[in-house]
Amino acid sequence: MLANILSNPLTLAIICCFGSFGLVNYMIPKIIFMVNHHNLNEEPGHRSAHTKATPTMGGLAFFVALILNLFLFKYIDQDAVGLNLAAALTLVFIIGFKDDLSVSTPRARLLMESIAVVIILCHPGFHKATFDGFLGLYDTPQLLIDGLHIIIVLTIINAYNLIDGVDGLASAIGISAFSILALIYFKIDFHFYIILALVLVSMLMAFLKYNFSHQRKIFMGDTGSLIIGFCLAFLCLRFLTIDTNLYELFSFKTENKLFVVTGILAVPFFDMLRVIGVRLSQGANPFTADRNHLHHILLDLGLPHYQIALILGGLNYGLAIILIYLSAQLPSVAMLGILVLLFLIVVAVFYKLNPKKTPLKQDK
Repeated sequence: MLANILSNPLTLAIICCFGSFGLVNYMIPKIIFMVNHHNLNEEPGHRSAHTKATPTMGGLAFFVALILNLFLFKYIDQDAVGLNLAAALTLVFIIGFKDDLSVSTPRARLLMESIAVVIILCHPGFHKATFDGFLGLYDTPQLLIDGLHIIIVLTIINAYNLIDGVDGLASAIGISAFSILALIYFKIDFHFYIILALVLVSMLMAFLKYNFSHQRKIFMGDTGSLIIGFCLAFLCLRFLTIDTNLYELFSFKTENKLFVVTGILAVPFFDMLRVIGVRLSQGANPFTADRNHLHHILLDLGLPHYQIALILGGLNYGLAIILIYLSAQLPSVAMLGILVLLFLIVVAVFYKLNPKKTPLKQDK
């Protein structure tokens, strides 16, 4: 009886989405109480957009909800990848939780994230030996592509982590990206990945209530941003490694799949590249903490957090639509030019908006 219920994708989606929303909504007040009771609040720093200590570790609710969902997903897990994902998420949770308690070194964080990616790559379905014509490249050594995929995953995780700077922004970007990924997997009838993406949207929507709250505010913390970032990377990696024949169901060209992924996460990617470029141009360490992110510029203009989340979340949708649409019309070489052009436009617009016009504002 239970197996029959959970084998129906529509029924499972309804159960998991509403269940995840309810579970996160239930757990967050408990986490707030625990953090306050043990005095684990995040103190505001030089770069903080807040003025008082605030509970963090909202990602603990994400982790619990995801593990329970992976148990329910076993009847529709066509790739049998649920166990790999659960193990990888556990490692990501550990390093994120540790970061929220006491900051980890970048080396330790990258090591744990890399091990998590390798656990996913241990699954045979997450390998591909061709670039499908991307910039004229086709058959390539498997090891080279796997190495590139590891770099892509680490980039997605950390780009998403960096965007988490004001209330609602990480959730808005996540909802934007997961909803697009859900549509992509709906097109090819990959039920496990559709429902996973929808569940993550439900969790982020439940979290938004508390992230915007004045009385019971909480941050997702590194625990949350690393988990959500890893799930984004996982879903993007599966998209990059699906059977080439399935791309016939999409309107975009197979060679442009990397540009589709870039579009899905355009704002985090553009923000990361822009900030690193500014730091390098000033002779600073690219990992130097500063207040030069896109959301900091909008904060300096006096915009409230919810407006910043709406603006950058909407911008992410807009860039995704543009890049996905053009991916059906243009070859990959032309798409590379379009991507560079869009990036330069975003950089120019936000430079113009920057009220201080200060290239790099480092912490003292």
